Amino acid sequence: MDKTINLIKLSVGTETVEGLAAWQQDARARGKDGLPRHITRMWPKREAKLLNGGSIYWVIKGLVQCRQKILRLDEVIGGDGIRRCAIVLQHDVHRTQSVLRRPFQGWRYLAAEDAPPDLPHGRDDEDALPADLNRALAEIGVL
Repeated sequence: MDKTINLIKLSVGTETVEGLAAWQQDARARGKDGLPRHITRMWPKREAKLLNGGSIYWVIKGLVQCRQKILRLDEVIGGDGIRRCAIVLQHDVHRTQSVLRRPFQGWRYLAAEDAPPDLPHGRDDEDALPADLNRALAEIGVL
């Protein structure tokens, strides 16, 4: 039995992996410890498996394009008094092979065997392909 699970989430309003990384540098996207976080209403029931090496895979412009390791889950109480979950992430954003993904709401669990692999070492620093080309190559299964 696999002891690790991942999350998959749409990065709403983000156009590129670089845009996601830039947003996470903003104080609004970080906790008091300076780490990026994503706040969600629902607390993952599979917390132990997430914290056993899980990542959040980001869907940008209809493609899974990158991931970040999940470090911990913090409780956050909003100004409205509602308990929320802050998914605290590692700073490093790892590019993955691009995989098409239809829109969905919230986050979903993503089994380790279904997660796209990271790009090979040395390709992380390459310039990103234009969005249309990236999508076309993912549609025909080249990426």
